[in-house]
Amino acid sequence: ALRKGSDLEKAFATAALVYNNYADPENKLSKAETKSLLQSQFWHFIQGQENKPKYQEIISSLDEESENKINFEDFMILLVSLTLMSDLLQEIKNVKTTK
Repeated sequence: ALRKGSDLEKAFATAALVYNNYADPENKLSKAETKSLLQSQFWHFIQGQENKPKYQEIISSLDEESENKINFEDFMILLVSLTLMSDLLQEIKNVKTTK
């Protein structure tokens, strides 16, 4: 079914598949696992964000020792938040594709 999906549908399906590959049997991620996933799978979006206060706030919340786990909805909100503050987003906005 995904082969026939739009580019946007495929992008969200890919995000869900990546999340599911990292998630525990309860379909949740620990904060440490979330940080690891972001560093390995979302590096180009978070690269260069280290000095931004909002980025530091997000990452420090993942460093807190807590038994709270992140569900898929919170993970997607996290991805969108990091994407919106990313310098890469501006580069992407400048690229026009033709179909």
